[in-house]
Amino acid sequence: MPRSSRRSPGSAALIGLFAVAAALGVVSGALFAYAPDLPQIVALDDYAPNTITRVEARGGELIGEFAVQRRVIIGYDDIPEVLRQAIIAAEDDAFFEHNGISVPGIIRAAIQDVLRGELFSGASTLTMQLARNVEVGGRVLGREKVWKRKLLEMYYAIHLEKRYTKPEILALYANQVWLGTAMHAADGVEAAAQLLFGKSARDVELGEAAVIAGIIQGPSRVSPLVNMDGATERRNYALRRMAEEDFITEEVAAEEMAKPIVLAPRQQRSNTIAPYFLEEIRQHLESEYGARRLYHDGLVVRSTLDIDLQRAANRAVADGLRALDKRQGYRGPRRNVLSGDDASPTVEDFEHPQWIYPMEAGDVVPAVVTGVRRNRIGVRAGPYRATIEPEGFAWTRRTAAELVERGDLVDVRITALPDAPRGVARATLDQEPAVEAALVALDNRTGRVLAMVGGYDFDRSKFNRATQAYRQLGSLFKGVLYAAAIDQGYTPTSMVMDQPVAYEVGPGQPRYRPTNYDHKYEGPITLRRALEKSRNVPAVWMMDAVGPETVVDFARRVGFTAPIPPYLSVALGSAEATLMEVTSAYSVFPNGGQRMIPFQIERVRDREGRLLEENRPQSRDALRADTAYVMVSLMRGVVQRGTAQRARRELDWPVGGKTGTMDDYTDAWFVGFDPDVTVGVWVGYDEKRSLGHNEEGARVALPIWIEFLKAYGADRESPPDFQAPGNIVVRTVDEMTGEQVARGGRGTIQEVFIAGTEPGATFRR
Repeated sequence: MPRSSRRSPGSAALIGLFAVAAALGVVSGALFAYAPDLPQIVALDDYAPNTITRVEARGGELIGEFAVQRRVIIGYDDIPEVLRQAIIAAEDDAFFEHNGISVPGIIRAAIQDVLRGELFSGASTLTMQLARNVEVGGRVLGREKVWKRKLLEMYYAIHLEKRYTKPEILALYANQVWLGTAMHAADGVEAAAQLLFGKSARDVELGEAAVIAGIIQGPSRVSPLVNMDGATERRNYALRRMAEEDFITEEVAAEEMAKPIVLAPRQQRSNTIAPYFLEEIRQHLESEYGARRLYHDGLVVRSTLDIDLQRAANRAVADGLRALDKRQGYRGPRRNVLSGDDASPTVEDFEHPQWIYPMEAGDVVPAVVTGVRRNRIGVRAGPYRATIEPEGFAWTRRTAAELVERGDLVDVRITALPDAPRGVARATLDQEPAVEAALVALDNRTGRVLAMVGGYDFDRSKFNRATQAYRQLGSLFKGVLYAAAIDQGYTPTSMVMDQPVAYEVGPGQPRYRPTNYDHKYEGPITLRRALEKSRNVPAVWMMDAVGPETVVDFARRVGFTAPIPPYLSVALGSAEATLMEVTSAYSVFPNGGQRMIPFQIERVRDREGRLLEENRPQSRDALRADTAYVMVSLMRGVVQRGTAQRARRELDWPVGGKTGTMDDYTDAWFVGFDPDVTVGVWVGYDEKRSLGHNEEGARVALPIWIEFLKAYGADRESPPDFQAPGNIVVRTVDEMTGEQVARGGRGTIQEVFIAGTEPGATFRR
């Protein structure tokens, strides 16, 4: 071999180093000659990295976030010393000594690069990494390994060091560094600590700090969320470096390295607790402030949501829909995991994405059938196995063998969990409802939206049936109709006609002949009884007597905005409205005739705490307080003696409301109130079809309303009561005829009247 070809690696490295040095000198000279043309680092004085817009409940609990990056900004003092030391030891041990550039590091990297035939890989200080990743002059330098980018890093690193203190640079770096994976976003150490360990960065311990510092070089490859072995290796590297830098002793490092990495249980994103409510807020924020501010500027939104009531609403809707769905029969498993394009090799190998989240008794979760034996179904849900006994699927009215086979993916409700991990649980068979529902809860005195459910599952359908769906009201409109009648001078004892009748509706049109649902007629009955029993013919009679135009105008006063035609059929609910509209309208009655405009946002602040928006309760005069109180009494009668008596049996405080059912049982409603809140519930299919025979408001919507009200009243020491205006008088009357009687007894009730309209009064409004 010729002598010239047998140079030693050291000689080659030395020659390469001189070449690199010469090149650096030339390029650096040129770069600094043109430095005045480069964007100034002074832009970092106002540096504001993308942060998360956070939405809070009324109590301050986080209920949702909007962002393109999951970043929470913290100050230097909020970064614990153990985390600062871990980052410095793992990434830049000379951070507090150099001026932004580590000359020894550059020399070492240059020699290694020459030997590998590369240029400028590694050798970046923390300051250079920060310069690489922050936006200066409208651009980010990025990670491309080219000489120009490296020189720009050095240039900006020097200027960073001149302008900012070391603690400021370290804080900027800790907030900027990417620590997430393809599936788990985490920008900055605070977001990483919350993602990995379920705690703030200020609370991380030594081993956790070493994990965060260790994965900085490649979180997508070595995060414990994707590669536990790689994360352990990188954590141990950070611990060894901390020991070498005398931040900790070798004994402490060894002790920590012997421990496993313990991650926080995977939690579903907080957006899941009130997704429809949050989507309403998102649309408002984007419309008001623009997408840029919404997703990048870290707004802080205080909402009106009561997080406990929202949880109660979610449970009530889910339980009510599942009960209805079970009455309609079992539709079969979702699929079989052992067949199809994405088939699992075995039942034991199958993993469902939802199983990464903690499970609790009462949860409905997907489970895979492991076998069927002796009319019992064996299932597995994550780490738990369970046997579904015959009583757990009795509602299907079928045997186990008729229902499922090995590998079927089904829904089960966990009824009990074992004390030991991977123990045996107890469960019952369930299924995802096909029907939809919506619920809205309003604070009567303020209009705050306390809870909102817009459908069974936001992932299944983002259409908000509480605010966007216009559905026919059915008998629910009778509450508005009779309120208009009371407003016109009628009383609860006014007689209305329940008998066959035909109305002329226009030239060449057939007569309108309303009928009762039971096809029976009672003759003359009181207004109260007509409402309590939800009789159809008396409602049309009253619509005709008061005047359709008058009723429609009254509906506008109490909050209806959708077009309502002045037709007699509107008395039976042919008009359409949203659940929010009708719930707001009914809140007028317990609120003394004042309609409070519903709102969801109390205030919005920017990331600096400056107030951008503040909403306060806004009231509108809808009807007189005495008229409103008479309607409260009539609606309480619906609960006490009418179509909603189930609420009287299950609730122990004063409530009122009205059921509603459309023809063929296509829409089921209940809207009711107590002195403090008004809650509306709608149940139906998105397409117009029957819920099933006899699936009316009292059977479908009312149970959901009752379950919610039970949760709402669980912590109340004493139930409130409705306060009557001073001009309300009470008389004892015959329940059927409305005539005043001398004393109470069987068949009598205590009736309320506006002074001057009671039996025997000489003055009428």
